[in-house]
Amino acid sequence: MDPPPTTALAASPPLPEWARAGIAELALLDTDFAGIEAVAGPLPWRSRDPGFPGLLRTICGQMISNQAAAAIWGRLSALPGVLEPEGLLRTDQAQLREAGLSRPKVAHVRALAAAIAEGRLDLVALRMAPDDVAVAAISAIPGLGPWTARVHLLFGFERPDVFPPGDVALAAGLAHLKGLPERPSPKALVAMAVAWSPWRSLAARLLWHHWRHVTGRPAGESS
Repeated sequence: MDPPPTTALAASPPLPEWARAGIAELALLDTDFAGIEAVAGPLPWRSRDPGFPGLLRTICGQMISNQAAAAIWGRLSALPGVLEPEGLLRTDQAQLREAGLSRPKVAHVRALAAAIAEGRLDLVALRMAPDDVAVAAISAIPGLGPWTARVHLLFGFERPDVFPPGDVALAAGLAHLKGLPERPSPKALVAMAVAWSPWRSLAARLLWHHWRHVTGRPAGESS
């Protein structure tokens, strides 16, 4: 899985004050983070819509490359009404498939749309909920799972202390940053990330940024 896509640097807003302060604190907690921006460049501040469109976009990016996800998102988001739960439910399955969604992902986005339309998932209310409650509520939708939920909390809700340990790019980035002999397992990542609290989201953003630089992906790669 590629690091979550970024927007072009020219379009990237400056880091919020809390994030810049958090990065400084994170560098004190783990000095390996201190030099990432000096080598990879300034950290772009990426965010997504905190509601249905942002979560829909995250589903598009599950387990595929950024390039493929961006192409699918471009076609999907161009369909009339699809960025509203009711509109997506009215959209013919064949159109969703033509946009590039696999049959399982069609089922997943429809399950998400139905949960929101029927009031079983309230993303507005979840913005005020504790991290574990929000992750559990989003993960309960078929096909979403903890990675999707945590990535949405990180980029959609802009939570400061969320870490998706099942992310391959995070494991690869950390292994390179710290010179580890192999990528840490999700369980090992969880244990290592404890030391970065309360700024685990910033640690994830920096690790993705570092890995994007190491692998030669442009920092301004379009989403």
